[in-house]
Amino acid sequence: MAKVQKGLTLGKFAPLHRGHQLVIETGLSEMDQMAVIIYDSPNTTSVPLAVRSGWIRSLYPTVQVIEAWDGPTEVGYTPELMRAHERYVIDSLGVDSVSHFYSSEPYGEHMSRALGALDRRVDEARERVPISASEVRSDPFVYRKCVHPLVYRDLIVNVVLLGAPSTGKTTLAECLAREFDTQWMPEYGREYWERYQVNRRLDQEQLVEIAERHIEREDSLLEKSNRYLFTDTNAITTATFARYYHGSLKPRLAALADRAVKRYDIVFVCDIDIPYEDTWDRSGEVNRAAFQRQVISDLNERKVPFVMLRGKLEERISRVRWMLSRFKKYMNLIELFEESVP
Repeated sequence: MAKVQKGLTLGKFAPLHRGHQLVIETGLSEMDQMAVIIYDSPNTTSVPLAVRSGWIRSLYPTVQVIEAWDGPTEVGYTPELMRAHERYVIDSLGVDSVSHFYSSEPYGEHMSRALGALDRRVDEARERVPISASEVRSDPFVYRKCVHPLVYRDLIVNVVLLGAPSTGKTTLAECLAREFDTQWMPEYGREYWERYQVNRRLDQEQLVEIAERHIEREDSLLEKSNRYLFTDTNAITTATFARYYHGSLKPRLAALADRAVKRYDIVFVCDIDIPYEDTWDRSGEVNRAAFQRQVISDLNERKVPFVMLRGKLEERISRVRWMLSRFKKYMNLIELFEESVP
């Protein structure tokens, strides 16, 4: 029986780009088995290790992904540093039986020797994929074609604007997109309602369809966005509509609303302190106030942190501008307010 050929590569994948993918895919095409070690590297990237591991697991389901939470943080080619990395992979992670070590870096020489594996370099001159992770980190929008859409979406700050009807969400989202030179996601439910409503109502299945289609469009816009996407409403709002008009919601819509808790990086709620615009598709100022209380109650029940936006349009824009100037994706939101904590 022929010996199993097992390939291994490692890195921070911060972020995973087309060059990394070329290395992994080359290994998959040549080996019986392929493993990837991915380092935590908090000093290099704020993208959590679980997110970066998830990219590889999603794109390459057959690859064994090994998360290295406590790996060496220093890199270099001194004998001490090389041995530290070798011993970590072999002794701490217990990696063995590797026949080929894949890389596009000089460290392939010493690591493959320590593993007793063939040193398999892939595009070391960066001719096929002329990109590095540091370049992508410097400006993901400029280099977005160098990363998979699945990865790029996770680099964009998805800002969602919630609130009752006639609280200025649409106007604010559009203005913010212009200011930050990026995309905004209109409320799909409004477009759908205008086309399919009967006696100013939609049924439960239609509300599910709204939530699903909204997310599809949102994903498409994330891939085109520059640092931020400003999203007008989400599945939590659609679920609130379902409870408001039908007293309940379908399990599928409930699941989409639950997922929305993790989908957005910052949640802003537009207050009802602006004049009510009484159009034919709305149900009145009293209902606006009641719906707003439901929106806020739902967020509190889900323990979703949110920031209220009050005042005129420019005041709201200024508040968002201040928040985004200090916010980094995957950061702890409480850190934004540490300056005012005694």
